[in-house]
Amino acid sequence: MQKALIYFALGTVVSFLINYFFISSESIALEVYYAVAFGAAWGIAYYLDTPDITLPKKLGLSFIVMAILVFIGTLIFKLELAIPSILKFSMVFVAYYVIASFRATKSLRK
Repeated sequence: MQKALIYFALGTVVSFLINYFFISSESIALEVYYAVAFGAAWGIAYYLDTPDITLPKKLGLSFIVMAILVFIGTLIFKLELAIPSILKFSMVFVAYYVIASFRATKSLRK
């Protein structure tokens, strides 16, 4: 759990810094929201990267997190601004497992 939180924190900070310095945005709050979505994807993917959790459970939990991101984003911003957060989340989530699939253990934890 601690490493998952580290992945979340590092993903959030790195994403925010890249977006802040290289991609100009009109809202710092929106950049923080997108960075949290990015970091959440890395943290959740790492946390779920265990053979004890089945693939349908992993997909279900990722969809629940995406729904929460959209709900929070819609409350704070507009739905149009919340949708990119799930795109970032799903791309990172899938990328994590694609990278893991190239390893013999099929996991980035080991």
